[in-house]
Amino acid sequence: MDVAVIDAAGLHQLVSVLQDVGYRVVGPTVSGNAIVLDELDSADDLPAGWGVDVAPGQYRLRRRDDDAVFGHSAGPQSWKQFLHPSRQKVWSSEAEPPEEPPRYAFLGVRGCDLAAIATLNGVLGAGAHPDGNFAGRLGRAFVVAVNCTEPGGLCFCASMGSGPAAGPGYDLALTERTGPLGRRYVVDVGSAAGADVLARLVVEEADTGEIDGARADVADAARHMGRQMPEGDLRQLLIESRESPHWEEVASRCLTCGNCTMVCPTCFCTSAEDVTDLTGTHAERWMTWASCFEFEFTFVHEGSVRQSGSSRYRHWLTHKLGTWHDQFGTSGCVGCGRCIAWCPTGIDITEEMHTFAERDGDD
Repeated sequence: MDVAVIDAAGLHQLVSVLQDVGYRVVGPTVSGNAIVLDELDSADDLPAGWGVDVAPGQYRLRRRDDDAVFGHSAGPQSWKQFLHPSRQKVWSSEAEPPEEPPRYAFLGVRGCDLAAIATLNGVLGAGAHPDGNFAGRLGRAFVVAVNCTEPGGLCFCASMGSGPAAGPGYDLALTERTGPLGRRYVVDVGSAAGADVLARLVVEEADTGEIDGARADVADAARHMGRQMPEGDLRQLLIESRESPHWEEVASRCLTCGNCTMVCPTCFCTSAEDVTDLTGTHAERWMTWASCFEFEFTFVHEGSVRQSGSSRYRHWLTHKLGTWHDQFGTSGCVGCGRCIAWCPTGIDITEEMHTFAERDGDD
């Protein structure tokens, strides 16, 4: 069947089945006063009854009035860390057998994050010179998406076309509903692998009312986003705003700490580091995440190209929403809101773009 229903026990069974067929199941769980992504021992590790309150520069856990496990918006981490790790060895002077990529099952991938995975794949996996490590990890992954029914205060995926409904790329997609019957999940099948896993579960046939109710919940979420981008061509707006004095005003608040790039699910920049042992007989090259906010990021011939904070912020925002289209044919932003929540000074990417739109032609 293409659509089915499972209950809370069925969600437990889903995690167990995925583990039985060899996947390391990764999903949201509570740790360190945040909902983070980590390997799950069972569905008991999911954040039942936890939600979050978010605002620019703020993120707080809160107790919900129900036991929903996916009733929260994006946390500080994204699935990027499992597909494009922050530190990985790319070469060694000694012959080493290649490591087999882990088989991950991602449980609870939001529409925005599913779009981010596709965006990363367009950069790292589908180019003329693909990153074999990324492609290997993604090719072995099983994706259980979650359709959002409660957007967070900083979500703007609807205006970026990436949610709240999960787009293509999932194996199974869940829509969580709570009520008198407890937690229930309308399950959509997106692949043959997803159908095989669903066939191992105890499921109910989804009736039309339950399906329509789930679809309506997701559609309603799209109308209640916490943020939105201005309408129109954002790429062209940024071209016309290149010399705007507003860049300096943003820079006066920006710490150039790079938090926004570290939590962003699509930022992919890296740096290389060569290390040797004390004898000098063994050497390795490691790839690590880098940020375009680092002063040394554009270091060339004893100097950095972008020396001011305003130039670095302008580069990041213009690339994310503008020149990414030229390079990869899509936007680099999926509307998850992480960069707003985890900016120490609360800089809001949507607010800045609205400011540029309001000042367009006046600067």
